Amino acid sequence: MTEIFDAKGAILVRNVRVGEGLTDIFIDREGVIAGMGGGTRKEFRGEAEFVIEGNGGVALPGLVNTHTHAAMTLLRGYADDMPLQEWLAQKIWPLEAHLTGDDVYWGTLLACMEMIRTGTTAFNDMYFFMERAAEAVDRSGIRATLAHGFIDLSLEEKREAEIRATEHLVSHVRSMQNPRIRTAVGPHAVYTVSPEGLTWCAEYAKEQDICLHIHVSETEQEITECVARYNARPPVHLDRCGCLTPRTVAAHCCWLDREDCRLFGERGAWASHNPSSNMKLAVNRAMPYEWLREAGAGVTLGTDGCASNNNLDMMEEMKFAALLQKFYWNSQTLLPAGETLRMATESGARALGIGPGTLTVGAPADLVILDPARSCMVPLHHPDSNVVYACNGDSVKTTLCDGRVLMLDRFIPGEAEVLKEAARVAQDLVERGKDSPQG
Repeated sequence: MTEIFDAKGAILVRNVRVGEGLTDIFIDREGVIAGMGGGTRKEFRGEAEFVIEGNGGVALPGLVNTHTHAAMTLLRGYADDMPLQEWLAQKIWPLEAHLTGDDVYWGTLLACMEMIRTGTTAFNDMYFFMERAAEAVDRSGIRATLAHGFIDLSLEEKREAEIRATEHLVSHVRSMQNPRIRTAVGPHAVYTVSPEGLTWCAEYAKEQDICLHIHVSETEQEITECVARYNARPPVHLDRCGCLTPRTVAAHCCWLDREDCRLFGERGAWASHNPSSNMKLAVNRAMPYEWLREAGAGVTLGTDGCASNNNLDMMEEMKFAALLQKFYWNSQTLLPAGETLRMATESGARALGIGPGTLTVGAPADLVILDPARSCMVPLHHPDSNVVYACNGDSVKTTLCDGRVLMLDRFIPGEAEVLKEAARVAQDLVERGKDSPQG
């Protein structure tokens, strides 16, 4: 049935569990959910060009990863168990100095394969050589919002170069005319981007009506330095520069205080919770989810890059998110399974502006089917609980994005080539780093 991967046709997904009951889902040729419910099979009889048997498996909206650096799959396991600043300065930044466009292409494609395999259908990415990342996303079939990592270090000449790189990426992606691929402005953080750079990013994001993707309040040191330099905590400083809006996705947000959360709520900005990375790098505080929720701010979920996670498994990330919140804030009822699942689907989709993130008629057909034969799905007292607390990405059996089948019964076309080439370029990158005086 390999033809199902090669053509975009109408699909009938039969006998899947959505919520507490079994249903059928009809996806039209435009990649939109056109019918759901008990009468769907009869209503659309004869229209489906392909049929996918769900066999009672749980169907979910595609997961949305709102913060990652996809091509860092090439650095998976390269440097672990180190203090954050040493990890960055001694290992990550020196090796990244040797990155090429080909590295980013294969690293991003490897990330896309991993995300497809573990149920993610959209991601929000910030890195370098992003035109090549866009080529990889185009080939993979999933959705992405791509930002050039804007770092000016308060140098005017470097700022102008970063502006040109950002404008070029936006122009390039639009020329591809692929609705699955969007752009964002990507100022790295308050400690790497000048106020002038942040202000330009905010104005350009508004002018182009695109997202702004940034790291915010990840460490206590970031707070201390921002207050010393600008007499303001990072969210206030960003707000002065125009960077907190409903188009903003702020990663980490571990060290927000109540006033910061209130500001996020007032501005409609979105926070991206990255529990695995934050625990591994020992930032010493969990995102204040309850304060953000009380303030009316939106909270989404992300993995961060594979150098600090070390995978892109959003199923696994849901469990870590729920457990970290309960443990750090000493509340067994905080971030229950249903809220966690919505964080990873509906909230992420709304933050990136890619649809409702739900399995409903009229929504884009971004969906995954979990294998009912997996032990983590038995018994199935409460599906949300199984999904969040019991399963990981290996439970995903089938993945569709925009109505196109990307993985069927755990098979992804072309995956073997991607694994081989990604391993090759990763090894070559490390060798180049060793040969350099900086490496």
